[in-house]
Amino acid sequence: MYKLLMTWDIRSGRESEYFEFVVQEFVPRLTRLGAQPTEAWYTVYGNAPQILTGAVAQDREALEKILEGDEWKTLHEKLLTFVNNFNFKIVPHTGHFQL
Repeated sequence: MYKLLMTWDIRSGRESEYFEFVVQEFVPRLTRLGAQPTEAWYTVYGNAPQILTGAVAQDREALEKILEGDEWKTLHEKLLTFVNNFNFKIVPHTGHFQL
C-alpha cells in the first residue's frame, strides 16, 4: 500500500467554511476516488503545517491516477480556496505516523 500525505494551513477567517468543506465534501469525494483517509492531525503549537492528513491506496499507480484526474483537480482547486501552503507526497505506507 501507498499513502498520500498532504499538508496545509487553513486561511485565516475561513476556518468554519473549511471544516464544513472537509467533512461534507473533501473526505467523501477523496474516498470515492479510491483513497481511504487514514488520519488528520491539527498542529496547535509550533512551526509546522497546521494540518497533516493521509489517505492510502492499494499502490502508487492508483494514487498517481487519482492525482492526474479531473475530479481531483476540481476538488484540489476548491480546497485551495480554504487553505495556503498545500504540499503533498506519495510514500510507502508503514502503518505508523509518517511525515
